[in-house]
Amino acid sequence: MLPFQSMGEAEAALGRNLSAAEVMWFQYSAGMHDFWLYAHNIAFLILIYSLAPLPVALVELFRPKTIHKYKLQPKVHHPASTVLQCYKNVVHTFIFAVGPLQLFSYPIIEWVGIRTGLPLPTGWEVAAQLVVYFVVEDYFNYWIHRWLHGEWGYENIHRVHHEFTAPIGFAAPYAHWAEVLILGFPAFLGPAIVPGHIVTFWLWMVLRHVEAIETHCGYDFSQTPTKYIPFYGGAEYHDYHHYVGGKSHSNFASVFTYCDYIYGTDKGYRYQKEHLAKYREMWKTNDLTKEVNAISGKYE
Repeated sequence: MLPFQSMGEAEAALGRNLSAAEVMWFQYSAGMHDFWLYAHNIAFLILIYSLAPLPVALVELFRPKTIHKYKLQPKVHHPASTVLQCYKNVVHTFIFAVGPLQLFSYPIIEWVGIRTGLPLPTGWEVAAQLVVYFVVEDYFNYWIHRWLHGEWGYENIHRVHHEFTAPIGFAAPYAHWAEVLILGFPAFLGPAIVPGHIVTFWLWMVLRHVEAIETHCGYDFSQTPTKYIPFYGGAEYHDYHHYVGGKSHSNFASVFTYCDYIYGTDKGYRYQKEHLAKYREMWKTNDLTKEVNAISGKYE
């Protein structure tokens, strides 16, 4: 809750005029307890997982030819009933597992020092903290994910997530409730190490879950902005992990690829890519040879 009774009082405390964003923040958050600001995360998660996967889900259902060519597993199609049931299960998990976790973890968020007051963070501050959050989450998620692919972890927890061997955006958080809670730990670790403003925390949650939807969407679009992020895995990278399934010992990283490369858990994926590239070159050569022969035959 803001400790100021008026914007004039806030400006006097800061020694300057409030920015437009800070005026909006004051008007929205003044008088609102920090607990309710933190509880916004639950609404954000449900909203993100209701809207962000929808465009690609519609593509999956109607299969327009101009977009279908980007599908990573073109022989697999999910009917509307499967997509709807997946969404229902995800919302159920959010309400009965993630929701309580978010609410009961509020004292920890308050203890580590995530603030809600003024001033708002600068753009550079937000960007730097987000980089830390992504790197920390990616590293610890990698090791937890590897553990979940052990015999006990997979059979008792992680196999639920791998019911989708050809993933869709709605299936990004489709998992056993215990897995959702366990993987929540790396997501909170970055903000605990480098605490920032609640707005940064909201943005982190939004971006991390949009990224998860993108890597599970089942389509490898050639012009997505994430193609320009160094060491970013993306949909093709994670789709291979789902395609191999429970026996997969490759591509465990959630966002970036460097952990898999350093610890040697991307060898199967790289082997497949190298051989597929060779086969494509062979096919192109054979097709070109046939075309040359056909043209030569016309002029003999």
